[in-house]
Order: sequence, then structure tokens, then C-alpha cells
Amino acid sequence: IRNYLQISNKLLVFNNLKNDNKIGYFKTELIKAISPNYFNDKERTSALISLCSLLNSLLPESQPYKNIYKSFEKFISTLNLDNWIKEYIYWELELLKLLGYDLELRKIVNKEIIDNKINYFVKSSSEKKKVPNFLIEKDNEEIDIKNLLKGLKLVSDYLEKSILKPNNINYPSSRLHFVNSLK
Repeated sequence: IRNYLQISNKLLVFNNLKNDNKIGYFKTELIKAISPNYFNDKERTSALISLCSLLNSLLPESQPYKNIYKSFEKFISTLNLDNWIKEYIYWELELLKLLGYDLELRKIVNKEIIDNKINYFVKSSSEKKKVPNFLIEKDNEEIDIKNLLKGLKLVSDYLEKSILKPNNINYPSSRLHFVNSLK
């Protein structure tokens, strides 16, 4: 069964045990193969590994998370689109919201007009951080990789500062690998 036990594949798992004190055994069935579709795409494969590592790090075991599963399914359906990186960032923000750590960017940004362009900033401890416009306006315009990387960095900083460090969870190296694969 090793050939379909790949990260992000959808499986149906049956756990059979004779009593609660024994480990038992698992019976697995492949529902949908997702990861093989992206084996030749380094960025998308890195995104899938990053996504699964975040879920593994942040979610307690044996708990149902129907809304997180639905958001995962929604993201997987957008992985073939041109703007999939933007959708990945939205997925991470949705994950944080579903875990109770909503970033609420619209409430914490200040709007400034510089050179007839709207810019958004959030003031952290001592510095002013620029927030990419697509995270506030959510328009459908084409976004360059520089702004996407800024969006990923913003979410990374919030994730590390608000969730990972306070809970003594290591930052997933696969998330860093994903960001580096985009540069």
C-alpha cells in the first residue's frame, strides 16, 4: 500500500481492534490520489507538504475538524489554477481563523495613499509593516510573486508569533522550503 500512502492523498481508513488495550490493525482504501498529479511540479508539491505539515503541527490527533477538511478540499480544487499561491495564502488565513486565531487584517491596517496608490500598513511594536493589497481588497487582479512572498511572510510572522512560539511548537521546515521554492 506504500504507493498510495503519499502526503495529501485522500484515504478511507478502518481501524479494527479486538479490545481497547490492543493496537489492532488498519485497513486502508485510496479514495483520491492527489499528490501524484504534482510530482513534476516542485512548487505545488512543496505547498502540499507544507500544508500537511502545518495541519500535523497544529491539530490535535483524533479530533474531527470538518470545516478545516472542507477548506483543505477547497484549496486542493484550486491547485491547478494560475493563482494557486494566492489561494494557498487564503487557505492559511482560513486555517488560522478556524483555529481561533483570526488575523482580522481589515481591522488592524491603516490605509495610506502614496503616489495615487492605496497602500495598507500595520503597525507592529516599532515598525510599520506593509500589507499586500490583495489580502485586504481580495480583488482578482494579477499579483506578482514579490507581493505573494510578502503575504506569505506576513502570515508566517503571525503564525510563529501567535501560535507556534507560545505553544512551544517548532516552525515546520517544509513551510520554509515551500517559500524558498518560490523565490
